[in-house]
Amino acid sequence: MTRALALVLTLLVAALFALSLLVGPAGLSPATSLAALIRGEGLAETLVMREIRLPRAILAAMIGAALGLAGAAMQGYLRNPLAEPGLLGVSGSAALGAVIALQTGFAAQFALGLPSAALVGAVLAVGLILALAGPRGGSLTLILAGIAVSALAGALTALVLNLSPNPFAASEIMFWMMGSLADRSMTHVWLAAPFIAIGAVLLLVQGRAFDALTLGEDSAASLGVNLSRLRLVLVLAVASMVGAATAVAGAVGFVGLVVPHILRPFVGARPSSLLWASALGGAVLVLAADIAVRLVLPDRDLKLGVLTAIVGAPLFLHLVYKTRAQGL
Repeated sequence: MTRALALVLTLLVAALFALSLLVGPAGLSPATSLAALIRGEGLAETLVMREIRLPRAILAAMIGAALGLAGAAMQGYLRNPLAEPGLLGVSGSAALGAVIALQTGFAAQFALGLPSAALVGAVLAVGLILALAGPRGGSLTLILAGIAVSALAGALTALVLNLSPNPFAASEIMFWMMGSLADRSMTHVWLAAPFIAIGAVLLLVQGRAFDALTLGEDSAASLGVNLSRLRLVLVLAVASMVGAATAVAGAVGFVGLVVPHILRPFVGARPSSLLWASALGGAVLVLAADIAVRLVLPDRDLKLGVLTAIVGAPLFLHLVYKTRAQGL
């Protein structure tokens, strides 16, 4: 089952990635698009393919994989299917950093000012979470620390918006917080890729530890799992991936919550298998959503985060109802 699932998800990622390269307002034919991308034929066509569509498709796959993997890891560590990456408050803190950059004009002065400020916000959140949770804190302490950091970041973001003297800056902030992959370049790809890659490697090698945690923390410790080290790796890896994703794309919600729910029955509820499956599933979801925003209301700039929320919330409610019906 897992091999078949891996094959299906990989083929879906490949198909949606190719479709993402071919869909857009430029109206290029598939043959023209591929010729421009591979051989560089046509100055305008090459610019569209290599500087607009290719970075957007790469970022969609990367961010989807990061959010899906982070969500599966959070649910595996906390043994709670309602856990999601935003629970640690990293995405909210990254958003706060970006909001401050927009409000102060730092984002306008430097090309990478906004994502850099968002990454700084994510790093500060990690430090605060680890300080609040303490070296020996358990999963409950980690949750409480994450909720506290998330609430603080949300309050400060609201304060910045409330005190903003410039309505245009406030509008720009609101649109950024909706999440989007429009107008991104390869510079954003190279900025986010190392953080996402490092976080993914850190989590994927912890598969056996997450499997052991299904027996409980005491049993996992008796099997040789270092719970303090695992928690540190989890916080750093999730913060690295989610912070980088938020820095370049804004807030894209529900991916890390819904994707593991959908795929869990297909992997036998094994956390180690769910990690890679959720990474592929997250890439599928974000690629599909990004294609949809270019096809649905293309003249109104529908935001990626808005679409994932519209699709994800009802789907999550359906999963909750299905779980309740099964008496779980």
